[in-house]
Amino acid sequence: MADKKDTQSEEEEKAGISTDVKSDAEPKARKRMPRKLYESELIRLQEELVKLQYWIKEKGLKVVVLFEGRDAAGKGGVIKRITERTNPRIVKVVALGTPSDREKTQWYFQRYVAELPAAGEMVLFDRSWYNRAGVERVMGFCTEEEYREFLRSDPEFERMLVRSGIILLKYWFSVNDEEQESRFQKRIKDPRRRWKLSPMDIESRNRWLEYSRAKDTMFAHTDIKQAPWYVVNADDKRRARLNCISHLLSSIPYEDLTPGEIELPTRQSGVGYVRPPFEDQTFVPEIY
Repeated sequence: MADKKDTQSEEEEKAGISTDVKSDAEPKARKRMPRKLYESELIRLQEELVKLQYWIKEKGLKVVVLFEGRDAAGKGGVIKRITERTNPRIVKVVALGTPSDREKTQWYFQRYVAELPAAGEMVLFDRSWYNRAGVERVMGFCTEEEYREFLRSDPEFERMLVRSGIILLKYWFSVNDEEQESRFQKRIKDPRRRWKLSPMDIESRNRWLEYSRAKDTMFAHTDIKQAPWYVVNADDKRRARLNCISHLLSSIPYEDLTPGEIELPTRQSGVGYVRPPFEDQTFVPEIY
């Protein structure tokens, strides 16, 4: 048995597969986090996110957070929970689509640079420039030369962002094969979720190992000291959301600048003003 394992490890090493390929299934599955505990912790963390946004605005910080990972790993879910109680003028989400013909002729990072934050903003990238190291590489949407150039340029690009004063955080959401399959099936069966399952997502199931190799190569080149990758175990969505938000909060020192209680002034008197008849207005039908 030991010889067989050793042979398998040697074959994987020759194929360029790191031991991290197997880590998608680790650590071992735990019992799902109870909803009551999850909701109470989420409320607490969202209160802290509100405090963080006040701090970012007051201090003029520029924060960029990248969310990458397997399809159906829960990136969108954690982004939604981060933005649920925050100000969209401060905490913004960027989810770029397929580049236009014009954008394809630009410097690769150019359209992402246009979305970077100004002072007092935090931008959440729902997938980012790492598309080139992932889906574009695996699906053949870029040339070998473009791919190699990305691996060379990206670390310098990110070091430049950090030197400019941007706080850059990169999260990789890791989900095991069985859990991803379960989430795909739920999306297929639920019309409300089916839009989340693109033809590209379906094809990714046929290229699981290729995506693992691409991820390992990407980490080898871009997991740098100035902007390291943080891996989120996303087999349990609830734990993944809380762990990611908690880490985000711990990565940016902040103080509570929440305004004190607000006293509402007395409403202005309507004496002397006659409103037009309600019958002149068009109301939405009260079906419910």
